Amino acid sequence: MSGIVLSKGIRNNLLQLQNTASNIATTQGRLATGKKVNSALDNPANFFTSNSLNDRAGDLGDLLDGISNAIQTINAANNGITSITNLVKSAQSTAKQAIQSSPTTGRLTGSGTSAAVLNSATSLTTNLGFTAGDTITIGDGTNTLTLTVGAAGSYAGVTGGGTTTQTATVGSVQDILDAVNATTNGVANLQSTAALTSDGKLQIESVGLNAVSLQTNNTATNASVAALGFVGANGATALSGTGTTNATRNTLAAQFDTILTQIDQLAKDSGYNGKNLLSGDSIKVVFNEKTGALQNSLSISGVDDSSTGLGINKSSNKFQTDKNINDSLTELTNALAGLRTQSSSLGSNLSVVQARQDFTKQTINTLKTGADNLVLADQNEEAANLLALQTRQQLSQTALSLANQADQGVLRLFG
Repeated sequence: MSGIVLSKGIRNNLLQLQNTASNIATTQGRLATGKKVNSALDNPANFFTSNSLNDRAGDLGDLLDGISNAIQTINAANNGITSITNLVKSAQSTAKQAIQSSPTTGRLTGSGTSAAVLNSATSLTTNLGFTAGDTITIGDGTNTLTLTVGAAGSYAGVTGGGTTTQTATVGSVQDILDAVNATTNGVANLQSTAALTSDGKLQIESVGLNAVSLQTNNTATNASVAALGFVGANGATALSGTGTTNATRNTLAAQFDTILTQIDQLAKDSGYNGKNLLSGDSIKVVFNEKTGALQNSLSISGVDDSSTGLGINKSSNKFQTDKNINDSLTELTNALAGLRTQSSSLGSNLSVVQARQDFTKQTINTLKTGADNLVLADQNEEAANLLALQTRQQLSQTALSLANQADQGVLRLFG
C-alpha cells in the first residue's frame, strides 16, 4: 500500500525479513526435491548439461539389453559346442571299437566243376592266350576292377570302379595277381587280394564284402581260354563266392549313425531368443548409441555344426571294412579340430562382449554421477542453511519489533 509511510529502520528490517523468508522457501524446496536445480530458471547451463548426460546414460542402458542377449546367445552356442564335442568323441570311441573286430571277407576260390574257370591257372603262368581287347572283371555288383588285356608283354589299362586308371601287364597269371593286388585297394569298397593256392588254384579275397565275383569276356575262341573255362566267341562266364557279415560292426555302425542324428538335433537346439550360432545364424552386438561410421559393434558369424556341416558322413558299408572306419575316424578328427577352433573363437568373442558390458555399465554410472553433481543439492548443507535462515528470520523479526518501538516513542512526546 503506497499510502503507508515506513521509517527507514522499519523498511530495512522488513526487507531483510522478506529476503530471509524467500531463502527459507528456496532451501525448503531443495530439501524436499533433493535438487538444487529443478528447472532451467535455476541454472540453465547445469540443467541442460545434466539432461544431456542422463539422456546418453539412458541410451547406453537400452543397449545393455542387447549386449546381455548376445552374451546368452554365445553361451548357448558354446554349451552346444561342448556337448557336440562330447558326442563326436563318443562316435570316435564307437568307430575305434568297431575297427577292433574282424572285417567281412568274401572269398572266391576255384574248386570243383562249377569253378573250372579258375582251375589249371598255374599251367598258364607264361601265356594266358588272351588277345588284345579281352577283359577280366572283379567286382561285387557295384564296385568293379576291370583288366583290359593288351598284347603279350605290353601294358594295358586297368580301371577301378570307373574312377581310377592305371597300367598293368596281364600277359600271365602272375600279372593278374600283381594287377589285382596293386589296384583294388585303391577302389572304393573293393579291397581285394589275389593269390595262387597250394593246389594251383586262383583265390581272390575281398575284405569288407560278403560277395565277390570274377567275370571274363574274350573276343575269340582259343585253346588257352577254354582251358580256363572261359566261353569263347564273345561269351562271358561269371563265378561268385560269398562270405559272412560282421554283426558287431553292423551294430556299432547303427550306433554311430544314431550319434550323428543326436549331433544334428543338438545343433538345432543350441539357440537363444531366436538366434542359433550353430545353425548358421549371425548376430551383431552394438556397443554405443551412435549410428553410421561412428557406431561401434561386433559381428559374430554363425556356423553349421550339424554332422553334415562338420563333414561327418553316415557309416559307409556298415563299417564292414577297415577303410570305411578309418575314413570316418579321419572325418571325426577333422570335426574335433573344427569344434575346438569354433570354441576358441566364441570364447574370444564372449570376452570382448563381456568387457564391453562392464565398460558400458561403468560409463552409465559415470554419466549419471556427473549429471547428479550438476543438479543435486547437498542435504546436510541445505539443512544447515535452513537452520541459519530460521535463526536470521527470528532476529529480523526482533529487529523489526525494536524499530517499531522506536517509532512509538514519538507518540509519547504527545502524551
